[in-house]
Amino acid sequence: MARDAVVPSLAEVHTVIRYDLRGFGESAVPAGPFREADDLRRLLDHLGHERVRLVGASWGGRVAVDFALIHPDRVHSLAILAAPWPRYPWSAEMIAYDEAETAALDAGDLDAAVRVNLDMWLRGPARGWDDVADELAERLRGPLRTSLVNQAVVGQHSQGPVTGDLAAVSLPTLVGVGKLDVTDFQDIARRYASAIPGAHLVEFATAAHLIALDAPAELSAVLREFLAR
Repeated sequence: MARDAVVPSLAEVHTVIRYDLRGFGESAVPAGPFREADDLRRLLDHLGHERVRLVGASWGGRVAVDFALIHPDRVHSLAILAAPWPRYPWSAEMIAYDEAETAALDAGDLDAAVRVNLDMWLRGPARGWDDVADELAERLRGPLRTSLVNQAVVGQHSQGPVTGDLAAVSLPTLVGVGKLDVTDFQDIARRYASAIPGAHLVEFATAAHLIALDAPAELSAVLREFLAR
């Protein structure tokens, strides 16, 4: 995954574990059925951490939610940033993105698929490329290529998100979303904030989907205050 300034900031006051989901970064693709929340449990068991403060972004945010639903006794607090919502009724904009990515991959044009994802997740629908820091796209190209190459096999074996009652989540919870993100994710963030009792919603004015890259200082400050409670 692309590096950002948030982890070093948090590591000044916390032990930080940051790992690649299967098919991302340096993690291998699955060879059979798996669930990301089970992977997280095994990782924490291996490292000897009984309870943790979970922070997850995008799909990692949904993994964090799933883990909290399955293992609430192992979570001190939960921070989810631009996480998806299972079976959400996606907008025409999101459907068009998915169709463009699928067409590029079906044509074997990995570079085009990377561009489609950079447009959606880094630039976002509300700004031009002139408004995005020049180096961010280059930092993301490699990680995006890896995830796109592995996407089909990961999707084939993933057991998907768990079902559970968010109203039963009795953990301190922070929900974050970028104001420049797709409107679907802004709506989803409000859903999480409403469904989880006592959840606190934070909107980042200068961020699209990848909050840690667009607003690292603001996100670091919010997380450090939240995790210190």
